[in-house]
Amino acid sequence: MNRLKVAAIVGPTATGKSALAVEVAERLDAEIISVDSMQIYRELDAGTAKPPPGLLERVPHHLIDVMDPSHALTVAEYQELGRAAIVDIASRGRLPLLVGGSGLYYRAIVDELVFPPTDETVRAALESAAEELGASALHARLREMDEPAAAKIDPGNVRRTVRALEVIELTGRPFSENAAAWDTYESRYELRALRLERDREQLRERIAARVDEMLAAGLIEEARDLDARSRLSRTARMALGYRQVLDAEGKTDTSGMRESIVQATVRFARRQESWFRADPRIVWFDASRPDVIVAAVRHLFE
Repeated sequence: MNRLKVAAIVGPTATGKSALAVEVAERLDAEIISVDSMQIYRELDAGTAKPPPGLLERVPHHLIDVMDPSHALTVAEYQELGRAAIVDIASRGRLPLLVGGSGLYYRAIVDELVFPPTDETVRAALESAAEELGASALHARLREMDEPAAAKIDPGNVRRTVRALEVIELTGRPFSENAAAWDTYESRYELRALRLERDREQLRERIAARVDEMLAAGLIEEARDLDARSRLSRTARMALGYRQVLDAEGKTDTSGMRESIVQATVRFARRQESWFRADPRIVWFDASRPDVIVAAVRHLFE
């Protein structure tokens, strides 16, 4: 059975993926699938760096502005949406081109990964236990139930400990059962991928400039308005920029807020770099090289 061809342009935020992707898509007769955990939400506009109208008009884009921000999107849901978009694009004889910086969502689409169910009631009970007993006690509970999983989770990481215990309770299976698939980089598609990167100092400057654009576009007002109208799910509320604005509720020091967003985004970009560098299938490309468009096209199924 022939596997579908899928291309990807991934990498840290603010490297220039969106602009490069449109140039590449036009040359390869491709359509773009956004691989971004926040661009999928409607109403989150000022702070999510969605491609501007000029780029959206040049090439069809998928999974942008399709989900209500009050919905807590799961990775399993995104996986289903992304794979459906691939089938749709390929059925019309065009190349699906994944573009974005969410490493988790990227691998959810291209690899044979299974995401166990979630349950808000079970998770809330575990989070309450963490507050009452402490992170160490909850981690000790996990160690008794699934020692391999506990060994890979920092005792202070309550979120991951809660998730592991949630999966165990819902499935009756060890959380560690799913770990092996993450260590195997074998795609369900005929995959070609490139990772766009920039010099650290240059990237920081671009991030700072983007944050200035977000603030000028009304990020503070947008975040506070959505929160006041209870429009943000817990997932959407954690979006970079929105989280910092809402955490600074009542404060008027925009310079301090700006620096907080810049610092958080720089840290996030470094985590993105680490995630994608771990994938041996992804070829590194310098975003500042003058022939980057030609080189990218040549690499991605020319």
